[in-house]
Amino acid sequence: KIRGDQILLMAVLCLRDNVRSDAVETVNVLRKAGIQVVMVTGDAEETAVAIAKEAGIIEDEKTELALTHDEMEQMTDDELKEVLPKLRVVSRAKPLDKKRLVTLAQEREDVCGMTGDGVNDAPALKQADVTLDDITAIGVTYGPGLVGALLVGVAEAKAIAYARNLPLVGVHHIEGHVSANYIEHPDLEPPFLCAIVSGGHTHLVIVKDYGQFEILGRTRDDAAGEAFDKVARAIGLGYPGGPKIDKLAKEGNPDAIEFPRAKIGENPYDFSFSGVKSAVLNYLNGAKMKGEEVNRADIAASFQKAVVDVLVEHTMQAAADFGMKKVAIAGGVASNGALRTAMEKACTERGYKFYRPSPIFCTDNAAMIGVAAYYEYIRGTRHSWDLNAVPNLKLGER
Repeated sequence: KIRGDQILLMAVLCLRDNVRSDAVETVNVLRKAGIQVVMVTGDAEETAVAIAKEAGIIEDEKTELALTHDEMEQMTDDELKEVLPKLRVVSRAKPLDKKRLVTLAQEREDVCGMTGDGVNDAPALKQADVTLDDITAIGVTYGPGLVGALLVGVAEAKAIAYARNLPLVGVHHIEGHVSANYIEHPDLEPPFLCAIVSGGHTHLVIVKDYGQFEILGRTRDDAAGEAFDKVARAIGLGYPGGPKIDKLAKEGNPDAIEFPRAKIGENPYDFSFSGVKSAVLNYLNGAKMKGEEVNRADIAASFQKAVVDVLVEHTMQAAADFGMKKVAIAGGVASNGALRTAMEKACTERGYKFYRPSPIFCTDNAAMIGVAAYYEYIRGTRHSWDLNAVPNLKLGER
């Protein structure tokens, strides 16, 4: 239970152009609850302060503080933490300024919430022709992932939910990827088999019900997407490696080089991609020592084929062993053209129904988190204000 005289809830609002009535209303709600509001904006200092006054964020210039990005950058964490209760505006802000404010507020043991760029006129709300008054609950990813990004999202969700008196629903990031399949496939219902393939995770799971998973297999080392990134860097493609290898592979021969396909004896559904990654690196080093030129397109195509073959083989074996007639893929690597084509071909040959999100819904996106939050909300999931980021959250954990 939050009491304004005990806990500081910092809502970071970005107000652009004219101050919106919804934004002013939100500030008033927070102020009445005894909650500090800080505006973080890219505007110049003079403009930012003027907007903050109009919105009611600054009420007393003599006691309340406005900083620029440069001024904040010159301050140590201890110095910034000391003035944090008086802070009302950060102008000329950079993205990491928000993260720093949230982190320091949490170190002060303050409950910290943040709203992002113009929440009340957010493009998603505009496109859906709704306002925050139409929203039933606030869903947010709280793990797994990079702790900085998670903290910013969780903080923002808390601020909106608290200011609007809405339920807060925390969502598992990987479950969100699985839920991306529901966006365009209303006929897809559990149970079904899903291969989750991303930069940090490679899982083979049975989706027993919405939000309920049985893990059949997972990677023992590198995730598939991680292997793509490392190989891409090795052949000079840069980051992100997945789409760049996918593009270059179209110009190469996938059978030019025989890279290894790992199998885990005690669990046929587990994966290992460190071996194929190392094989590519050894191939490159061998060619360099011999003074031989390499065909990057052939390397990309051959590496990609090795990874795709393993993903498809394991998925098809699990589908047969567990009698699954519906197969889906999810995660950032699920946008890979070779994987989508090979998985669809294998499913068609076996009479399985194949589902995959459009590429735009494969990479990290808010729509998939909204879908996952919807099913969690229906199941009665509610989180309190002490919801925190969990970088290493396991699939199926709550």
